[in-house]
Amino acid sequence: MRLIGLSGWSGSGKTTLLTVLIPALIRRGRTVSTVKHAHHAFDVDKPGKDSYVHREAGAHEVLISSERRWALMHEHRGAAEPDLAELVGHLAPVDLVLVEGFKRQGHPKIEIHRSAVGKPLLFPDDAQIAAIASDPVMAEAPIPHVGLDDVAAIADLVERLAVAVDQIAWRPLRP
Repeated sequence: MRLIGLSGWSGSGKTTLLTVLIPALIRRGRTVSTVKHAHHAFDVDKPGKDSYVHREAGAHEVLISSERRWALMHEHRGAAEPDLAELVGHLAPVDLVLVEGFKRQGHPKIEIHRSAVGKPLLFPDDAQIAAIASDPVMAEAPIPHVGLDDVAAIADLVERLAVAVDQIAWRPLRP
């Protein structure tokens, strides 16, 4: 499996981009999975559901399955949140793993930058950022740069910059 992250400020369009990037990569014959870091306490379960009752009773993991999908919920129960490498290890093999969030983890990233958000670029302070997709298109950038609406060019960057998960050194790409 190969992995690349999308990093950017809240409101920059990471999720919106993923909704068009995933189908573009699939059309190229790639299989794609995603890992999304949630910034707030979240729950995919609902009070009153059997799975919720199982977890509340103390189950370490609850696996729910139907004819359409399955989901595994794992309770930390006081343990530290797993890092990205451990989480990716739970995924079935695919061609590409796209990561949204986990910006403090040491994996290659494409910075998603929208000028309307009014925040500075992240790449000067994050050596893991290997390219930028932004609006407006920057006349000159010290790393590869494409327009935020150029999905084909972003897909090209993803395919070119993604690195094998087992080869990630989890260290800076740039000095």
